[in-house]
Amino acid sequence: MSAEPITTFESSLDEVGVELVQTTSDQFESTLIPLLNARAVGTPLPFENVSLPDAVEVDPTVQELETAETGVTAAGYAIADYGSVVIQGGPDGEEPVSLYADEHVAVIAGSDILPDMDTTFDRLAEDIRSGTGQAVIATGPSATADMGALVKGAHGPMDVTVVLLEDR
Repeated sequence: MSAEPITTFESSLDEVGVELVQTTSDQFESTLIPLLNARAVGTPLPFENVSLPDAVEVDPTVQELETAETGVTAAGYAIADYGSVVIQGGPDGEEPVSLYADEHVAVIAGSDILPDMDTTFDRLAEDIRSGTGQAVIATGPSATADMGALVKGAHGPMDVTVVLLEDR
């Protein structure tokens, strides 16, 4: 993959207030640990030889999910032009883990950064045809100004960090 989508993705993430951390599979755990708060939940990661450290509860109870400070999930893919990540729903609970905690850490492979929305719609159509029934497209921290001043974390995480596996 060329560096252009990654460069565009990094710039778009910066515009929406999301930190991008690039790492390799070998350095993943040491990169992730400083990003975790005390109570962290997550879902298994689909990347070969990349897993969550023991500090992350991967089969949380409802109470653990509700009180988690950090949620770690894989992102199926990302949209470079918008700095968005696509969290695909599944039996491991990717959607609630990405939405309940105050901070969401999305882990994505560099090869899964799509350049634009047209490409993303094509990929979403493939997912629907293959049975992936749901996904959350998240762009930055949750925020609303419906009642006046901007409020972060109204419907999801207040902070988002993307960990990019640059060797994938």
